[in-house]
Amino acid sequence: MSALRIVRLANFVAPASGGLRTALRELGRGYRAAGHEPVLVVPGRYADDRETGQGRVITLPGPLLPGTGGYRVLTDRRRVAALLEDLGPDRLEVSDRTTLRWTGRWARRARVPAVMVSHETTDGVLRTWGLPEGAARRTADALNVRTAHTYARVVCTTEFAEREFVRIGARNVVRAPLGVDLAGRHPALRDPGLRDRYASLDETLLVMCSRLSVEKRPGTALDALAALRGRGGRAVLVVAGDGPLRPRLEQRARERGLPVTFLGHVRDAGLLGALQASADVCLAPGPAETFGLAALEAMACGTPVVVSASSALPEVIGSAGAVAADHGDAFADAVELLLDRREAHRREAARARAECFGWDAAVRGFLAAHDATLPSRPVLPGPGPGPEPTREPEGVS
Repeated sequence: MSALRIVRLANFVAPASGGLRTALRELGRGYRAAGHEPVLVVPGRYADDRETGQGRVITLPGPLLPGTGGYRVLTDRRRVAALLEDLGPDRLEVSDRTTLRWTGRWARRARVPAVMVSHETTDGVLRTWGLPEGAARRTADALNVRTAHTYARVVCTTEFAEREFVRIGARNVVRAPLGVDLAGRHPALRDPGLRDRYASLDETLLVMCSRLSVEKRPGTALDALAALRGRGGRAVLVVAGDGPLRPRLEQRARERGLPVTFLGHVRDAGLLGALQASADVCLAPGPAETFGLAALEAMACGTPVVVSASSALPEVIGSAGAVAADHGDAFADAVELLLDRREAHRREAARARAECFGWDAAVRGFLAAHDATLPSRPVLPGPGPGPEPTREPEGVS
């Protein structure tokens, strides 16, 4: 097979977003390493077009989505369609099941095989925004029927994510896991000095790496901290992440006298890894997660994670972490359960579980969804992972 030009479209990628941006970057690098030609199209404040370590990245101007804390969207259909015509993709990969679903019809007309990547469960997100369960399910089913019909394939990263498509009888769903950088995230990143900055020797250091938005339910972490301290436990919480709920969460922490440090978005990957590795337990309270890259990164650093029982993360963490119902007391119970385990054992188990999820396997799974094999002709290499231009494309790195 010749090298394929795989054009990828994504919305809701903000400069301070984490999981989706990481997945796009690592898959792009993997596609390039396999000899294909990835092109990523994302929204931003300004137009841009450059070669990066993950391939060509094109930024089109897109308006801010109110109330989301920085998310932008590609709203100019004519401009996007014209760009697609100009790029002439061999494959199309779309990471937005709402505002970009129309591109599936474009791909059908252009006879371009297209896949939609399910990065979240539709009914799960709708429930976190307050829609009753029955209405959320009916709305999700209607949207998913149209998605499954429009695209050649739907890629789900876990069995959990796949269930809502199985429920509607979709037969074009394939499974491909995401991964974790096992070299960049490692227990050796543990930094006693960094830990001392936030917690004393007799305190439990909890860390949450999450976007601070409604669907992530970050308030559960504060409730868990309050529950632990109410039981006499000495615990502190560090929050790495930003989003529209941050002012409200900071106010709640002040009013309740909770020892919470809000770092905002941590751009330095080494610092973030050291923070995850230095924590005693990490928290992942998002109930609509279909994979949970931040949780997997923490486990790669040797730190166990407490995850929402409503999400896909119990499937990802296995027995190396703990599962809790979506309220603070349950998360506090799970933290205590993990701390009762011998430290060396719980840290070894976390790292061993993370080693089941390398990016190589993820890339192979996504390329299989595209019916893409190693090409018979090489693609000229673009820039490696060295220094990037001073002004980065928004939402990618």
